[in-house]
Amino acid sequence: MKIAIGSDHAGFKYKEMIRKHLADKGIAVRDFGAFSADSSDYPVFIRPVAEAVARGEYDRGIVLGGSGNGEAIVANRVPGVRCGLCWNEEVARLNRQHNDGNVLSLGERVIDAETALRIVDVWLDTPFEGGRHARRIQLIDQPSG
Repeated sequence: MKIAIGSDHAGFKYKEMIRKHLADKGIAVRDFGAFSADSSDYPVFIRPVAEAVARGEYDRGIVLGGSGNGEAIVANRVPGVRCGLCWNEEVARLNRQHNDGNVLSLGERVIDAETALRIVDVWLDTPFEGGRHARRIQLIDQPSG
């Protein structure tokens, strides 16, 4: 599995922690930045993660910020991305099972580090259920009208 990861300054600490956690598990990770905790603009780092996942260069992506909200919004602007903002393991499991989530958004200011790592593990290990959910995924990408 190949993972793209990115954050702004407010998610930098957890990005570094998660990047190491994934590498320790033998998962290939590309870090799109930020590369320090200095103030930064999250779209600069999040959009490239989402675009790389949408192009199929990476299996999934993880984006981080203070709350994770802005990061999820940016990622979901990229066609083909289904980014879920997850704050516990159950939401992460459902994001994968029901939504075939391919980008995970986390907020460093709203969850503790241990929870963040558990969310990542559950999200990576949970398969998409398909079935009725696949039909709904198709409807997401279908133009209205």
